[in-house]
Amino acid sequence: MIPLRWFLCPLLLLAACAAPGGERWHSPLSRDHPLVGRIWRPADGAFADPGQLHRDLAAAEFVLLGEKHDNRDHHSLQARLVETLVAAGRRPGVVWEMIGEDRQLALDLHLASHPDDADGLGAALDWSKTGWPAWHTYQPITRAALAGGLPMRAGGLTRATVRAVARQGTRALGAPRSDRLALDEELPAARRQRMLEQLFEGHCKLMPRRALLPMLAVQRARDAVMADRMLELGGAGAVLIAGNGHVRRDDGVPRALRRRRPSARIVSVGLLEVDDERTDPAAYAKGFTADVLPFDFVWFTPRADDVDHCERLRKRLKGHKK
Repeated sequence: MIPLRWFLCPLLLLAACAAPGGERWHSPLSRDHPLVGRIWRPADGAFADPGQLHRDLAAAEFVLLGEKHDNRDHHSLQARLVETLVAAGRRPGVVWEMIGEDRQLALDLHLASHPDDADGLGAALDWSKTGWPAWHTYQPITRAALAGGLPMRAGGLTRATVRAVARQGTRALGAPRSDRLALDEELPAARRQRMLEQLFEGHCKLMPRRALLPMLAVQRARDAVMADRMLELGGAGAVLIAGNGHVRRDDGVPRALRRRRPSARIVSVGLLEVDDERTDPAAYAKGFTADVLPFDFVWFTPRADDVDHCERLRKRLKGHKK
């Protein structure tokens, strides 16, 4: 049955509408799911209130905010959490997975000449050519960062570097850099297998594990580079804006940070879309090939769409074989 609220909310796909808990959601699907708007703390196996999340973030040196890239609500919540840190007196830098390292100069030049222009930053970065969702969906984060006077860093690998790492492994970064990023040691067998299994599941079991080995090298390099950018920002700390897979505590950027800064206080927040078939927060761990959700906090949101991403990947792989 379609909820009555949908009939009372015109232009559903063009404007955000109020949810029962007072949130205003852009995503149209499953807004009345019992988990929507709730914050889960996996370590406790219990729900947390926003105040607890805000206190933990304010006390952390490194804050990692995950997302599903095409969900506008995730970007809105990320922006709100950045604003919360600023309100608490923090001035961390913001590191972006989506901005390649080769765009750091363009980022710096725009911020120096137009320090309040969040809208124009997308054009300065040639964002429309990157393949990421539209710039306007990310603007709330940029506005929050600029309003707080926060520095920003490009944290993504360039396409050329991704191709080189896929072909040659992490040594394609150059021996000195690979050593500094702690990529010089081989992964322990158990961790390597676990990460490979995550990639296998993430690619809908459509690709043989052997074919995913180059992607494993790329993922390790991406995580290490984003951690490096966060560490470069120094004593004020850093916030990372990245996909949920990169902010997971067991195998993502948090592990790379702990490897180089064992005593660092790190808080990771996963932003997850709800599934109509799952109302128990613990049940979402399976989607991450884990026994427990691998984040310090998980904030549940409506779904942006019901696209079958596995079917889309299946068609793409068939097209490559022709």
